[in-house]
Amino acid sequence: MSYQAPLRDMRFVLHELFDVDGHCALLGNGLDSELIDGVLEEAAAFTADEIAPLNRNSDEQGCRLEAGRVITPDGFAETYRQYVDNGWASMTGPVEFGGQGFPQMVACNFHEMLMASSLSFRVYSGLTEGAVLALHKHGSAVLKQTYLEKMVSGHWGGTMCLTEPQAGTDLALLRTKAEPQADGSYKVSGSKIFISGGEQDLTENIVHLVLARLPDAPAGVKGISLLLVPKFIANPDGSLGARNALSCGAIEHKMGIKGGSTCVMNFDGATGWLIGEANQGLTCMFTMMNDARFQVGLQGLGIGEAAFQGALRYARERLQSRALTGPAEPQKAADPIIVHPDVRRMLLTQKTLVEGSRMLAVYTARQLDLEHGPVDAQVRKAASKRAALLIPIVKAFFTDMGQEVASLGVQVYGGHGYIREWGMEQLMRDSRITQIYEGTNGIQALDFIRRKVLGDGGAELSALQAEFSELCDAQAARPALAAMASTVLERLGEWRELSSEVIAMSQRDVQEIGASSVDFLQYSAYVLLAGFWLQAAARAQDALEAGSSEAAFYQAKLHSAEFYLRRILPRASAHREALLGGASCLMAMPESSFAF
Repeated sequence: MSYQAPLRDMRFVLHELFDVDGHCALLGNGLDSELIDGVLEEAAAFTADEIAPLNRNSDEQGCRLEAGRVITPDGFAETYRQYVDNGWASMTGPVEFGGQGFPQMVACNFHEMLMASSLSFRVYSGLTEGAVLALHKHGSAVLKQTYLEKMVSGHWGGTMCLTEPQAGTDLALLRTKAEPQADGSYKVSGSKIFISGGEQDLTENIVHLVLARLPDAPAGVKGISLLLVPKFIANPDGSLGARNALSCGAIEHKMGIKGGSTCVMNFDGATGWLIGEANQGLTCMFTMMNDARFQVGLQGLGIGEAAFQGALRYARERLQSRALTGPAEPQKAADPIIVHPDVRRMLLTQKTLVEGSRMLAVYTARQLDLEHGPVDAQVRKAASKRAALLIPIVKAFFTDMGQEVASLGVQVYGGHGYIREWGMEQLMRDSRITQIYEGTNGIQALDFIRRKVLGDGGAELSALQAEFSELCDAQAARPALAAMASTVLERLGEWRELSSEVIAMSQRDVQEIGASSVDFLQYSAYVLLAGFWLQAAARAQDALEAGSSEAAFYQAKLHSAEFYLRRILPRASAHREALLGGASCLMAMPESSFAF
């Protein structure tokens, strides 16, 4: 299946919705529209020409383990070298360690391209970027000087080693130990499972960030430390030294992303060094986790875009039956299936979910930039709160969306969608893990309610709702947009009322937190995307009124916004009714009654 980056839509979101020029000026990074567009054009060519062709074979061939060494699919190692040599690996890395310092607002578009062209290929570099963030923020000067430059360049890989057989979401149960040594290092022993890129043949070294317990650590998550444990211990000059006492015991045989090695990693007294303070490992790891969750959201977005492109191509080419209004192309034996209303429904559902999610992705990336950027402390604080509120939505909603859009792609293809040779069923299999790893979507929903909404009494959520209310007020007087603005404003009012009700329910009965969480996150996401579609419609209307030469593009935005508000936004009502059903219907039945 071929892939072409949706550059026109990306430019619309970056330049016309969120003023990327002004954003870069605020950050003082020297980037402008011309340079940004040039970089994204090069990225589009690289992902389409070099990475996308790897995707099918990576699924067919998978990875293999030979004498403790993982062999990635044909073409991965060579293409990864191009990826590094062309500077893509260092795109977001810190400048002082050889990175290019691109803002997330720009880079997230390239990352979406990577996810869409081959999710398996992207797994390796994505984890390295997260490890760079954690080490850069929390590591000692010596560790940063020794390891960061090679990791930023992509010559060395990185992983995140959390999960153990008995400890998945509940990290309080982990058993990996770290024994202090006289020279200040630690000996790390234990086994980790589900480690993406734990062993591979793309990089000359792999730097593992491992959660473990020190001997005197308190019980629970307050007793977890984070350690840097490299495959090869680096010499003081940065060259490779001795092989460390760690190994890949097995690779998992999976439903999807078969080109990404998912490893069982055994640490047998491996040498490691503490990152951050003792027993503060979870705080350090969350620097990496937040980035990882945002990136997983982009995986859902990329898969969704790839599925939409495939479905659209097929719908334009596949001839079946005649249009209900009579032959649309009488010179042919039948009409292309895009003339049929139900196929249009599926395509528009794909299009509006993907493009709406892209708006939210770039908006969230903007907050991540401001959170860490050279801006006023109050701006950083506000951006941090907004990013924290949005990341669980991005991770959970985008990945649910990706699975739905991939499933719709299979449906558009019909029987051919179920056949491997067309590539659509691979997207559906690859996307399934995104709803699970880096914290299941149920965990994201709990985090959204418990930490982000209840944590501040709904203050940040209320501020977000107020911003979209202002947008509605600004568009209400425009005849072309008044009906849309009214629809969104009505939903915002309902969202406020529902938010207050969820907070009150959760305070009355703690079970309501878990009972309402998934539906409340989904409700919030659908209304949030409605706000962004109104914003997109407003910009499109501005362009049409100004006599734009791209009238068809902007008219399509208005059509898409109308479809979303009429046919997708009503889903929010079902989530509202479901969560108001309460926890009692979930928890009242005895566990024994679940038996056959």
